[in-house]
Amino acid sequence: MNSRDAILGRIRTALADVPAGEQPHDVPVPRQYRRSHAEPGEDTVALFAERVADHRATVTRTDQAGLSAAIAAALTLRGVEQLALPGGFPVELLPAGRWQWHTEPLDIPGLDALDGALTLAAAGIAVTGTLVLDTGPGQGRRALTLVPDYHLCVVRADQIAADVPEALARLDPTLPLTFVSGPSATSDIELDRVEGVHGPRTLDVIIVDPALPEQP
Repeated sequence: MNSRDAILGRIRTALADVPAGEQPHDVPVPRQYRRSHAEPGEDTVALFAERVADHRATVTRTDQAGLSAAIAAALTLRGVEQLALPGGFPVELLPAGRWQWHTEPLDIPGLDALDGALTLAAAGIAVTGTLVLDTGPGQGRRALTLVPDYHLCVVRADQIAADVPEALARLDPTLPLTFVSGPSATSDIELDRVEGVHGPRTLDVIIVDPALPEQP
């Protein structure tokens, strides 16, 4: 008997008393594990901003009225002008200025020639400081945010979940989910950090929070 036969034999033994008509969802699976590592009553938006910054990304918080100005400020600071813009991004949020917005179809050489990409997000995870993109409106396909060297992402405060289980419950598991925790980074055996190897070298995040006090 080889390993394959041994494993299949154990599976058959374990399933011997299962009724023939039973389906996987007929028997509930106990899920008594901890659902969140955030403290009760903790400000999840503030925690998200803190954890995103821990990943060496820049975080800006603004209200809806200040969003276009915040986008302009981030792009000006980075000195980027040629940007990929996914379908479904609200064009009324785009700041006026010298920026040029490139929409699909874009091939890989075309994306590589751009300075960066501006997108929305599907969700944020406070405890891990993670953005989630699912290729929905305003997000685009994965290559749009992985090939250019810069990514500016806009996420609403109400999209930020406390922890991973809560975020997953909000997302469609049939969509391709991309989890982004800071700029792309890796390190060699000597722990020398190198950024921009598998994705954008620089990540900026703008949190749109209507709860912010109005500016005078």
